[in-house]
Amino acid sequence: MMQSTIKEAIQASIEAKTSLLQDAKLLQAIETVAQACIEVYRRDGKVLFCGNGGSAADAQHLAAELSGRFYFDRPPLFAEALHVNTSFVTAVGNDYGYDAIYARMVEAAGRKGDLLFAMSTSGNSPNVLLAAEKAKDLGLKVVAMTGQSGGKLRDTADYLLNAPSRDTPRIQECHMLMGHTICQLVEAALFTRPRTS
Repeated sequence: MMQSTIKEAIQASIEAKTSLLQDAKLLQAIETVAQACIEVYRRDGKVLFCGNGGSAADAQHLAAELSGRFYFDRPPLFAEALHVNTSFVTAVGNDYGYDAIYARMVEAAGRKGDLLFAMSTSGNSPNVLLAAEKAKDLGLKVVAMTGQSGGKLRDTADYLLNAPSRDTPRIQECHMLMGHTICQLVEAALFTRPRTS
């Protein structure tokens, strides 16, 4: 019974990623987003991430790949997940409501020309939507990382990376694959990989 479930989960993940691989429009969107990140960093800008639950974990993971390192040692890039200051999140959640937490931090940290990754498997998370709207008001570009439909974020975003699935775990797995690929492209474009002897 368990072996059957394991195989079904792996097969579903493979099928979602195969759909991603065969979607020329989505592959082009990944390239376009990577180029947008590169341009932000060449202007000394910032890349911000937000999401809830598993998407918050993915946001923090991808921010770390950019601000730390991906494949090789190089200078850090400014990337941050907007939920990592728990005092801020709990204070703003208490004083303004949970829906306001990311919009408030976008207003504090975001500047015109920066980039916000708004991550929501449904595309309908209220706090992520409000963050995207605030980002647009302030002149940031918005990348929506969603499931297949794109949800309401589809209409707000400048760039849409809608994973080809309606199943939350498979969507998140595709988000990490797309995110890692973007990090790889950004790092390769901005830095020279050290030679190994």
